[in-house]
Amino acid sequence: MASLEKPPIVTTTVKWRWPSVHPEGRKYVAISALVAAIFLFFVWDELGFVLVGFTIWVAAFFRDPIRVTPQGADLIVAPADGLVTMIERVPLPPELRGPNGLGEEPLVRVSIFMSVFDVHINRSPIAGTVRQVVYISGKFLNADLNKASDENERQHIVVEDMYGRRIGFTQIAGLVARRIVGFVKPGDIIAAGQRVGLIRFGSRVDVFLPDGIEPQVILGQRSIAGETILGRPAVPAPAGVAQ
Repeated sequence: MASLEKPPIVTTTVKWRWPSVHPEGRKYVAISALVAAIFLFFVWDELGFVLVGFTIWVAAFFRDPIRVTPQGADLIVAPADGLVTMIERVPLPPELRGPNGLGEEPLVRVSIFMSVFDVHINRSPIAGTVRQVVYISGKFLNADLNKASDENERQHIVVEDMYGRRIGFTQIAGLVARRIVGFVKPGDIIAAGQRVGLIRFGSRVDVFLPDGIEPQVILGQRSIAGETILGRPAVPAPAGVAQ
């Protein structure tokens, strides 16, 4: 007779740890620390203390915390930390249209604004294959403005999952951001929540949700890259039965 006892739950202890500094930012931390040390010991110690504080801020800006991504093939997770500032159906950018992109019809766009205090590592909303990466040079308007999607420096990424569903998202440089750094290229196979790039210093990420996917965030909500569920398939309303 088979035992009815449930198997024991495997548990472990997870401890908090200081986030590491991403390699992309280590040179900036080193330069800032060197300048701070020169002023602190040889030039003007009051300004040196200010520069020490600035060095700490630079290290915090490039922090790269570990994230735990929810599991589920139908889930779309947030690609960026920040504030959800726009949720609206809009025409697709030209770079995301066509058979190799997301089609021609307007889609729901969820915009996440990252301040200089947010983590700036961007992550993939889904698991799949990178189908295209398109970089566009442009202006450096306030990333919170709607026209920043069309005029600012930006990078469009399309990822296709194992079921053929495609998600497009756009990294947009902001008022003080001056470089978009990409970590992936077309053909790469990536996991949901995997790091795909970063933007220096303050910016925005737009995510275009396919039809049939309902946003799971609201305006004013703060998202966490790789952890916050941004969208999932709409659940049909249950049919009523007259009795």
